[in-house]
Amino acid sequence: MIKKQNLIDMEGTVTESLPNATFRACSDNGCQVLTHISGRIRRSYIRILPGDRVRAELSPYDLTKGRIIYRLRSKHTNNSQ
Repeated sequence: MIKKQNLIDMEGTVTESLPNATFRACSDNGCQVLTHISGRIRRSYIRILPGDRVRAELSPYDLTKGRIIYRLRSKHTNNSQ
């Protein structure tokens, strides 16, 4: 598969879960972005909840919409059983 050249990568936090696998995310610089889940995440049944850190791709034509391509690992793991 060929990687698309003109996409902008963004890291941020999911702030709201919307219907149809759509999420509102806030980037690290404060911009609000409406994002949806990529096919690989959907196929792998990866759950995304508000508060999760994600990496998203944005189109240079519309910086308010994007696609979540990766859910970053949480720093708060509870391994004290």
